[in-house]
Amino acid sequence: MDNQRNLLLAVALSGLLILGWDMGMRYFYPAASLSAQADTVATSSEAPPPAATSAAIGDGAPVAAQAPVDLDAALASPERVRIDAPRVEGSINLVGARLDDIELKDHRETVKQDSRPVQLFAPQGTPGQYFAEFGFLANGQRLPDNIRWQASGDLLSPATPVTLTHQSEDGLSYSIKLSIDDNYMIDVVQTVANTGEGGAVVQPFGLINRTSTTASPSTFNAHSGPMGAFGETVEYGPDYDDLADEGTHTPEGGAPDWFGFSDIYWLSALIPGDQQDATPGFRSLGNDLYRSDLIYAPQTVAPGASITRSTRLFAGAKESVVLDRYRDTLGIENFGKAIDWGWFEWFVKPMVWLLRTLYEFAGNFGVAIILLTVIIRGIMFPIAQKQFASMAAMKAVQPKMKAIQERYKDDKQRQQQEIMKLYKDEKVNPLAGCLPLLIQIPIFFALYKALILAIEMRHKPFVLWIEDLSAPDPAKILNLFGLLPFDPPGFLGIGILAVLLGITMWLTFRLNPTAMDPVQQQIFAFMPWILMFVMAPFAAGLLLYWVTSNLLTLAQQSYLYSKHPQLRAQADKDKADQALAEKRKG
Repeated sequence: MDNQRNLLLAVALSGLLILGWDMGMRYFYPAASLSAQADTVATSSEAPPPAATSAAIGDGAPVAAQAPVDLDAALASPERVRIDAPRVEGSINLVGARLDDIELKDHRETVKQDSRPVQLFAPQGTPGQYFAEFGFLANGQRLPDNIRWQASGDLLSPATPVTLTHQSEDGLSYSIKLSIDDNYMIDVVQTVANTGEGGAVVQPFGLINRTSTTASPSTFNAHSGPMGAFGETVEYGPDYDDLADEGTHTPEGGAPDWFGFSDIYWLSALIPGDQQDATPGFRSLGNDLYRSDLIYAPQTVAPGASITRSTRLFAGAKESVVLDRYRDTLGIENFGKAIDWGWFEWFVKPMVWLLRTLYEFAGNFGVAIILLTVIIRGIMFPIAQKQFASMAAMKAVQPKMKAIQERYKDDKQRQQQEIMKLYKDEKVNPLAGCLPLLIQIPIFFALYKALILAIEMRHKPFVLWIEDLSAPDPAKILNLFGLLPFDPPGFLGIGILAVLLGITMWLTFRLNPTAMDPVQQQIFAFMPWILMFVMAPFAAGLLLYWVTSNLLTLAQQSYLYSKHPQLRAQADKDKADQALAEKRKG
């Protein structure tokens, strides 16, 4: 099989994998309705009502648009408890017992040095509204969200938990104990004690409320929106637009292990302490607002008795090491799948680990990508030698193949039989040339997924103008590398790396033997420049990998040609024949 044809096949398959591999079953989860009862559901204090009648924490009515609230003004309220942990900081709003202010200390909003930390949670009414709330339904009624809770302290840190309390007029005493670890996990213990004279039916709940206007865009390769793990099933969806159309969505697949809202790099998730006692759900509130609900089954609290429910809240970055550690130490099933690795998870995660290890060694992520490329090509070098040997053998038997084709030109079946016999007699494998290229498909795709999804790659610089290897090359030719005040869109945003990709690929094609028909010649003449446009919007790190790989290919081809002079001679002869043919046409 001709090497150029193999390369064309590999590129086509790579495109198909990138554009369609992960678009399958995630868009076919059936939608189920979540109960939309009013806040004041009539219940009996004698016995718990069916859980389904109390599944809705709110009434689900569309939220009226309000004037935007300034973030700094909202956070200046004195009725707040400060949060200060190694990796997060923020505050708890005592009005409504809301965790509505969380900043991620280790992650910045942009690559600029003066950029502020990522504001993950923000108060209600602000442009980035996003918060978690833990509350109670008592006798079918939700506690008013304007209650001011009392705090046991003024700082939530790993060393100092905080307990919020409220005493209602009906004799029910509520408490919410909050503790935080060194990463992104908050433990929430909700307790209700009945100090009154009559029984009460109580349901603790937790919710996450957010706007989609600040959410990451959901793509074919990276889900953004509601997601979670239920039983052995991980649901990536529905998307925000789909949830707005459905109104409500009840996940299927079993008891909830965790669920919430996912961005490409960030996650908020509710993790019930008793999965069998918990009901999950998602709903649209209108005006680009959405909510995930966790409500526990109703329990009758007799006078003098109490009930307690424990829940965890994850609010932070989707770092694979941290997520996997929570999975292993806390028993949170499939928590590592909050990163949408797709079907190639078995290959992408080792790729991320290797890149992380190389980065720790080199101190520069671009250098780590180059070292990764060198390692991959080094591992594949023996295979490449076999490929070139196979090409040499194929060249050697071409005269015999042409003789067979001429002799049996009217009997195609016999012709194929004789050619296969020739391969066997000469010990030639026509498919051997495809192997190195096919092996590169999962490698290319794994690196693509790693650069898109792994937060370890976010905002990592290389050299000079490349400040973020997970973003496209910013040095674009059409705006004179930023001198002109506009940003070329999409594939027109050709940067320096895209040009180097086109040039190096063209050189690799030129160095190959080129026994092709005119149509193939035209395809391979244009392919490097077409791919230059196609790859321009991709992450700079991916282009860096490809350019490095092409340069190594050129060096490898030069070396292997010295070991197989018949291929070098054939390549020179083919080029001379092509030049002569073009001259005659001219």
